[in-house]
Amino acid sequence: MERARQEAARRGITLTSLIEQGLQLALRRPLKRPKHTTVLLPECHAGGGILPGVDLNDSAGLLERMDGRD
Repeated sequence: MERARQEAARRGITLTSLIEQGLQLALRRPLKRPKHTTVLLPECHAGGGILPGVDLNDSAGLLERMDGRD
């Protein structure tokens, strides 16, 4: 804050004006977003699969099986 006050005094403007100018500059620039990189997830080629009678669309049934109430 002290550096901002000194800079405003050096420029011969108020601190409020300096802050307004800074905000105007910041809002004029487009927001730079980081580039998204593609992440390759490992694939499992092991056998197995879903146990007979397990319905992945039945969340209540899955919770019961996980709790041992099947």
